[in-house]
Amino acid sequence: MDLRTRVSTSLKQAMKDKAADRLSTLRLINAAIKDKDIAARAEGNDDGVGDAEVLAILGKMSKQRIESARAYEEGGRLDLAEREHEEVKVIQEFLPQQLGDAEIETAVGEAIDEIGADSIRDMGKVMGALKAKYTGQMDFGKVGPMVKARLS
Repeated sequence: MDLRTRVSTSLKQAMKDKAADRLSTLRLINAAIKDKDIAARAEGNDDGVGDAEVLAILGKMSKQRIESARAYEEGGRLDLAEREHEEVKVIQEFLPQQLGDAEIETAVGEAIDEIGADSIRDMGKVMGALKAKYTGQMDFGKVGPMVKARLS
């Protein structure tokens, strides 16, 4: 089952269960996917976005809410921070399992070997290969410095 179908199924179930908080988060996810679909159609892609783009949307939404929760906690608004954390939990149900540090190191090494990267100039190629294979499974903000260190 593709991600779009999983989100729709969960949305319907949340309506049946009358889970208001979960329902609002799922509606936000659905709206973000539809926005991307509209943008894709404007560019000539009539099929809309695929699972890779949906994963990117979900990853971005998750990251935004984590940052918001951190800001709320620093501002002493623990009620709002808790709400953001609840939204993150719902969003992460649709993301693949995150890789651990050792697995990320292995993936970076494999990507460097696969591409034959030997200098910092090849960093873009390595990051592109990692994003193609591991979208939604690793935080590329943390992976970038790892790749840079390995290629330096």
